[in-house]
Amino acid sequence: MIPQIGWKLLATVLLIYTVIAGFLAPIPELPILYESIRNLYFHVTMWMAMMVMLIISFIASIRYLLKPTETNDLVAVESANAALVLGSLGIVTGMVWATYTWGEPWSGDPKQNGAAVGLLIYFAYIVLRGSFKDQQQRARISAVYNIFAFAVFIPLIYILPKMQDSLHPGDGGNPAFSSYDLDSRMRLVFYPAVIAWSLLAWWTAHLRIRFRKLTTLA
Repeated sequence: MIPQIGWKLLATVLLIYTVIAGFLAPIPELPILYESIRNLYFHVTMWMAMMVMLIISFIASIRYLLKPTETNDLVAVESANAALVLGSLGIVTGMVWATYTWGEPWSGDPKQNGAAVGLLIYFAYIVLRGSFKDQQQRARISAVYNIFAFAVFIPLIYILPKMQDSLHPGDGGNPAFSSYDLDSRMRLVFYPAVIAWSLLAWWTAHLRIRFRKLTTLA
């Protein structure tokens, strides 16, 4: 019980710190970006937290195929659900950022298109689970699909955009943020924000797992 209270307290403190520092902490003065660079604390960190949850979901699906238990199945699906929420928020915050830096919310950038397709693949995973009534069949087939989805998602997000012209930092020959403007001041907020969103996502998934187990027992 104490360890759970500890990481939940840490998540709460880091989230409060992220929000306050994200809007008020000093930032480097950069052309084009200006104050919009504060979105780095939200858009990018949410996306990184999403990846943490997708990795957890991926590992849980592998574990289910090796050891088919209800817990492994629930960890896989609820981690994916939390990742989808973060991914959707990442898309929205990215569109807001793009509006002020690229001139329009959606420019058909390879990274944007890859993110959209990747999220649709995971939404299909949730739909797939709902199409089976037998619990074991649903868990087994969705576990296989989840592993496939993760294997497709990684190239869509991290490999293909780097092979094409892109406005997105770190892709298409553009330098990533960390190489030219993520100074020490921003790192003091950026890394805690990644931890904060990751802990919040796992907290949400953990609560839903407990609720679904209680519902099953009722």
